[in-house]
Amino acid sequence: MSQNTLATLRGAETPGCSVYLSSRGNSIRQHQGILQEGYAQYGMDKHHDTDNPDGIINMGTSENKLCYDLLHTRLTKPDMLHMDPSLLQYPDWRGHSFLREEVAKFLTHYCCSPNPLRADNVVVMNGCGSLFSCVAAVICDPKDAILIPTPFYGVITEDLHLYSDVKLFHVPLDSYSQLPDGEDGRPFRLTVGKLEEGLKRAKQAGLIIRAVILMNPHNPLAEIYTLKDMIAFLEFAKRHELHAIVDEVYMLTVFDESVTFHSVLSLDSLPDPQRTHVMWGMSKDFAMAGIRIGTLYTENKDLVEALAQLGSFHGIPGPSQHQVVQLLQDREWINEEFLPENRRRLKAAHTYVTGELLSMGIPFLDRPAALYVWADLRKYLRESSFEEELSLWRQFLRHKVVLSCGQAFSCSTPGWFRIVFADHQHHLQLGQSRIREALKENEEKTTSPDSHSVKETVEESKKSAKEDSADSDNAAIVNSTSSPQSKSSDQLKEGDSPVPDTGSLAADEFVLLDSQASKPAESLDSLIGTLRHQISSSDWLEKNTPELSAGEDPEILDVFKALLQRARK
Repeated sequence: MSQNTLATLRGAETPGCSVYLSSRGNSIRQHQGILQEGYAQYGMDKHHDTDNPDGIINMGTSENKLCYDLLHTRLTKPDMLHMDPSLLQYPDWRGHSFLREEVAKFLTHYCCSPNPLRADNVVVMNGCGSLFSCVAAVICDPKDAILIPTPFYGVITEDLHLYSDVKLFHVPLDSYSQLPDGEDGRPFRLTVGKLEEGLKRAKQAGLIIRAVILMNPHNPLAEIYTLKDMIAFLEFAKRHELHAIVDEVYMLTVFDESVTFHSVLSLDSLPDPQRTHVMWGMSKDFAMAGIRIGTLYTENKDLVEALAQLGSFHGIPGPSQHQVVQLLQDREWINEEFLPENRRRLKAAHTYVTGELLSMGIPFLDRPAALYVWADLRKYLRESSFEEELSLWRQFLRHKVVLSCGQAFSCSTPGWFRIVFADHQHHLQLGQSRIREALKENEEKTTSPDSHSVKETVEESKKSAKEDSADSDNAAIVNSTSSPQSKSSDQLKEGDSPVPDTGSLAADEFVLLDSQASKPAESLDSLIGTLRHQISSSDWLEKNTPELSAGEDPEILDVFKALLQRARK
């Protein structure tokens, strides 16, 4: 974050330790993930067609801005204005019974459950983030860990860590094709084998793994997993007595009629119903992120009772619960008006943005779900590093457009970005224009004479660092709130490249026009792992942090401080 932004937000250059806060309080106050940083800058300079036309276009936050007119019409009907005394009194902290009953009916219908789902198995809180935090608190002890494939929606890290002190153990998915055991070669392919390998590494690191998080449709990949895939993942969880937290918040946001989403609640029987917990909410499928409604369905009565004890911290206003019920039970409006029109608009917006990417020769994962595209901008990096990725992200910000870079999702390969397309076309056109300008300026810098000398210096430094780290030990990185988990050398199989050529990707899965889009680069993972291990086990960094002048190059200063912050974690 720039110094001006920090000064505006916090009134000081960098927040130090406050004598009024505990160590945990200071850690929470000082925490700043990349997704939060981008949203904070956008919040201070939002684009408005007339009031602030030069403001920031937000193509980084996964919000659906296409359906306000549909929602306004429905939410202002007379049935939404009902007020009953019970709505102004303390509710059942799992959610009012009338809401849980309607959620059970809704999920039974749209998840195609073979049997009616029970209202007693439903817990409702103010968003799925609260549910993630509370579920982690009651199934894990502090310092326990949960498996999660990367890339993943980065805010889950904060959901689990800030309150419950639960860590995430990353299972990196590769951006290139691997074909072990006859599996297909889709990019970022999640397999049971990778989950097994991740669990083995976690145990070798001395961690207690309590659960695995599965997202379907996926964020940020927009991947739709088959029912066969999901059963295999749930069988893996059962085999190791792990809870399976299944995030299905995009289940109705599939905009290709030829593609069908299958909820795990459609199964005749779950492999381990006592350890399978399914999340859904209103933010994505109903374009209502501000309503703050998240639901959990689980057959585990003990879990429901434990969550009820935390519900008073995460309750929903009674009138909002009433409005949600009116919406969910209006099947005619949902099926004949909202869902068809929402999907039509999403498909048109997706077609426009992906068409722009094609015209620019930018590869991307082509998936007909969710609100975003996972795009490969690696060819625009001067070298394959997360520092270069962050520099490109800041380049977009300087051109007044917010995207989400891969390290915000703990992607193991630098250069991937999530681009949200769920906005009106004139905003998308302006955003794409600014993206083009930023990339053009970046290319001009890359081809300038000065850039060659800089790159030579960087390559020389990398060569020296590699030689110095020849005998270094690898350190397992379990929880990183601002940067992705790097692959340690034992994860790289013989013949693998840390940044492989995407030419090997399946053509029908990955749109690739430029065969040079991927740039192989040597990995420094062994050195990075060792340095992080040494830093985290000593106080050297605290005693030797250099004093930097705010008057120096702000971008270099920002990157340096970000590296220090990540190294301390």
